[in-house]
Amino acid sequence: MSQSRRLAERRGLRGEAVAAFWLRLFGWQLVARRVRVRVGEIDLIMRRRRMLAFIEVKTRRRAAELDLAIDAYRLRRVAAAVNAVAHRYARPGDDYRIDVVLIAPWRWPRHLTNVWP
Repeated sequence: MSQSRRLAERRGLRGEAVAAFWLRLFGWQLVARRVRVRVGEIDLIMRRRRMLAFIEVKTRRRAAELDLAIDAYRLRRVAAAVNAVAHRYARPGDDYRIDVVLIAPWRWPRHLTNVWP
């Protein structure tokens, strides 16, 4: 693995930790991290009461880069992963959605809810 890839991986792990901490401040409980399946990956799975959120975390070095961090292709991969694993985490009567948390230095995390129809 190249040096730049290792740095990006470390930055991503740090961003996921920040996102999980941020969401816990608002009453969310961490269910799972880095759930990988053949069709994609889910960074965080969080629960608050009857809502299960499958969360994609995007961490960038500059806040301006966040606007381009998530696109339809990436969301389709997350949605495919959610379809593959939702039955493992959902309880009867749960609602679930796909969220995105955007992380950049010196900015509050930005939580976008229900980003996939």
